[in-house]
Amino acid sequence: MTITVIKNASFVVGWDADHSRHTYIPGGDVAFEDGEIIFVGRGYEGPADETVHGAGRMVMPGLVNIHSHPSSEPLNKGFLDETGSPALYNSSLYEYMTILRPEPEAVADCVRVAYSELLLSGVTTLTDMSVSHPDWLDLAAQSGLRICLSPMFRSAAWGTRNGHLVEYQWDEKAGEKAMQQALDLIDKAEAHPSGRLSGMVSPSQIDTCTPDLIRESHAEAKRRGLPWQIHAAQSTVEFHEITRRHGLSPVQWLESLGVLGNSSIIGHGIFLDDYPRAGWHSRDDLSILAETGTSVAHCPTVFLRRGIAMKDFGRYRRAGVNIGLGTDTYPHNMLEEMRHVAYVARLMAESPRTLTTTDLFEAATVGGARALLRDDIGRLAPGCKADLVLVDVTHPMMQPVRDPVRSLIYAAAERAVDTVFVDGRRVVEGGRVVTLDYEEAALRLSEAQRRTEEIAPSRDYANRPVSAYSPLTFPLA
Repeated sequence: MTITVIKNASFVVGWDADHSRHTYIPGGDVAFEDGEIIFVGRGYEGPADETVHGAGRMVMPGLVNIHSHPSSEPLNKGFLDETGSPALYNSSLYEYMTILRPEPEAVADCVRVAYSELLLSGVTTLTDMSVSHPDWLDLAAQSGLRICLSPMFRSAAWGTRNGHLVEYQWDEKAGEKAMQQALDLIDKAEAHPSGRLSGMVSPSQIDTCTPDLIRESHAEAKRRGLPWQIHAAQSTVEFHEITRRHGLSPVQWLESLGVLGNSSIIGHGIFLDDYPRAGWHSRDDLSILAETGTSVAHCPTVFLRRGIAMKDFGRYRRAGVNIGLGTDTYPHNMLEEMRHVAYVARLMAESPRTLTTTDLFEAATVGGARALLRDDIGRLAPGCKADLVLVDVTHPMMQPVRDPVRSLIYAAAERAVDTVFVDGRRVVEGGRVVTLDYEEAALRLSEAQRRTEEIAPSRDYANRPVSAYSPLTFPLA
């Protein structure tokens, strides 16, 4: 057992248990014994096997990401930056993302790139919502991240054959089999010797899962004491599909199935019954989410690219909805995502007062922890996991440093992240990932993207080259 002490940090973002909030501690110390924090405050006088000089550093809790897709999204950089189906309300889900998917041999490098970007932006706990792949457990363990594996499964595949109608190909037995395979993988994660892997039960999307699959998966999650997450209220197409099938909004239909509650997470939750674009008659969804204790995973960047935004973060918080944050798309940069959360909320509310940086930081830490049913991450306090981030407050983009968390989120972002500890182990040092070869994986991924572009026309109903719907910024000379 070894004790590490970070001594006399310029700032420590500690946890005020009496008021249930983060607090700045100038000149603070943080001590941890292997994977557990044993002291947060000033004037630590206990033993130390290693002392880290904290001058010029802010020590803050590692960020908690409750929604991400590392096994696919990094490949989409340069493909989907400006792409949305005009006849499908500008979503890219149904026409383009089904075409532009990585080949199996590229998945591991997608994961390496995403995990690296997450570590460099201060994430220590990650919910990885992927389709199961052979390297998953090994890469998760190697990364050093605390990872909640969330293997997705569904009863139907979606797609379009004309660009304006979404069709569903149903195979209920395949969905049931995939759920069992997901549960088996979760068992392996929970038993992993690293002690950093856990599981979440995740039927993929509300419109691709049968009512039985949704209910049964939720019951299994409750039986195991695991969180449960489903993509819902994420597109205009989905909203209309669910109201057409059931006469209820997506949130109301999930409530009718009995699957909302404090262990449930709605991935995105943008298209509520009062969303202007939905044009629905009721106004109940926000109160349903709050009253049931259901969390929302908010990931604004991917929607901003399509001209879509939640209306708005502050409104959900004031209604009593727990919100956690995620990185649903590339780059997997949690600090940039937090900046987007703040700006788009204020834009949609037409007010700078709809959320504070306090609200934002809580969503990225204790709000995410609450959604994952944990109280030992997302805060710096004795007894919590030694998951923490050291930020270089002397970095020029952190200056002036009157309020270091604001300087980090609104200006410096990952450029000022110097060191990251997960479970007491250094996984980022000197601004470089030490557990994965980020640079080499990124180069290999570039080659894989070229292969995807060659294959894409054969997957497309219209056999179009990628340049037909995602042209380069400038023509090639």
